Amino acid sequence: MNNIKSSFSIKDLERFTGIKAHTIRIWEKRYNLLEPERTDTNIRTYSLENLQKLLNISYLNSNGYKISKIAKLKNEQIQATVNEISKKTNILNPAINELKLAMLNFDLEKFYGTYSKLQSEKSFKDIFYDVFIPLLSEIGTLWQTDIITPAHEHFITTLIRQKIILNTELIQMDYNPVPNKTFVLYLPENEIHELGLMFINYEVISHGYQSIFLGQSVPIDNLVDLIGLDSEIIFISYFTINPEIENIEAYLKEFHEKILSHGNSKFWILGRMIEFIDTKTLPETIITFNSIEDLVKTL
Repeated sequence: MNNIKSSFSIKDLERFTGIKAHTIRIWEKRYNLLEPERTDTNIRTYSLENLQKLLNISYLNSNGYKISKIAKLKNEQIQATVNEISKKTNILNPAINELKLAMLNFDLEKFYGTYSKLQSEKSFKDIFYDVFIPLLSEIGTLWQTDIITPAHEHFITTLIRQKIILNTELIQMDYNPVPNKTFVLYLPENEIHELGLMFINYEVISHGYQSIFLGQSVPIDNLVDLIGLDSEIIFISYFTINPEIENIEAYLKEFHEKILSHGNSKFWILGRMIEFIDTKTLPETIITFNSIEDLVKTL
């Protein structure tokens, strides 16, 4: 493996595992669960192996194992117990941890191995909702706290993007869309975060609808040509960082004037920026959704 980051502070461990630093210190002192090294200034540093072990300990503890019992197990016994429990119950939490480690080390083999194990138990749809969505949420936190870099995020999101594309192509092989209803999926200008929109495209197609996926950074003027389609059109967009807060109202007004006021169209929006939209003032043709799941229920 290419261990880009191999040394962690106790705060890194807290952010990565969700276990409080105070608790980690107690476990370390009372049970010798971890073996940190110390810098010249006596600051604890933890290895990748310590991080892996702590993730496993957290998993066992959340499944009813007391720390005192875990402390008596050797490292290989801890890993074996995690594997045994995950087979009997579900494999989602360990899988998320494995994918985070794969990201941390730019480890393709670990990613594909973990995904293959998930695929043997779950549908792609379940994997996305139960594993990829919480994983991406955690990645956002790790990136903001400087535990990972944009390179780590790009590595894992590119692999997830590949899986979405692959599974979308698979369902398109038997594609016979419902006539007279078309979904147009796009991101506004300077918006590049498209994973959520790509999965919505997968859901739209799997529900049997015609989908036109335009992708990143599409100006409103470029959407005008779609108004002439001989069907009901539902535009879907994901506002993650754009339009910016001060521009959202003007953007929706322009969209309504140039697109929605002509023909039989609606506009569905989701993403972090919708919290800055006053939904009470929106026309009936513009609808906001709090999550992908909420939008899919409307299909």
